[in-house]
Amino acid sequence: MARARKSRLGFTLIELLVVMAIIATLLSIVAPRYFDNLDRSREVALQQSLAVMRDAIDKYRADTGVYPKDLQELVSRRYLRAVPRDPVTESTSTWQVVPPREGEEGGMGDVRSGAPGQARDGSDYANW
Repeated sequence: MARARKSRLGFTLIELLVVMAIIATLLSIVAPRYFDNLDRSREVALQQSLAVMRDAIDKYRADTGVYPKDLQELVSRRYLRAVPRDPVTESTSTWQVVPPREGEEGGMGDVRSGAPGQARDGSDYANW
């Protein structure tokens, strides 16, 4: 009778394999959705960062009559609290400064992401 109790205390190898197979199946369903949502959230954060910086550039231009030299000038003049981190490259130094139209004063008329690659819709990050 003591032997019968000892054999009932643990799990069999088959039971463990079945549980592991169920977990693997669930992970194969959930993982692609998780990574897709990560990519989508990075793109939304990039669009929001660009909108905030472009709004700050426009406000600076409306207040001073000229475009700012760079993003640091927007921070020093308190149009931005800090230069935002590019969510795709995870860096604050990859922003690409676009000069203003010809005849306009200042160093930057627009800003774009320096992230390589394409978004989920097929457009380049650098063209946003």
